[in-house]
Amino acid sequence: MDQLEGPLTSEVLARSMRTNPAVFRRTMAGLRKAGLVKSEKGHGGGWSLARPLCEMTLLAVYEALSRPNLFAIGNRSQHTDCLIERGVNAALTDTMAEAEALFTTRFSAITLDKLVSEGVPHR
Repeated sequence: MDQLEGPLTSEVLARSMRTNPAVFRRTMAGLRKAGLVKSEKGHGGGWSLARPLCEMTLLAVYEALSRPNLFAIGNRSQHTDCLIERGVNAALTDTMAEAEALFTTRFSAITLDKLVSEGVPHR
């Protein structure tokens, strides 16, 4: 959206992302609510950025998308009688919290303009 002038329709953007326009609009609703994008209805309407890419972080996008799960693993049971499972749960909880803190720190430092001009940063 940053590289083109004027708003783009849900159909055009959904096609470029290989998804359904209705799915695309649901996703964009969170970004609009967070003030990252805006939409205009009617002839000549569509989606556009609400502010420059240099003012948007990957963390803001992640949060606008309702903070989807980072990991597919986790505690199977919160209240278990098994001492081993309790130990595993404790280790998982601490490790996942550390991983999420690192993720949040890194994503808060990456603005979207960096992704366009430099590609995805590597560490």
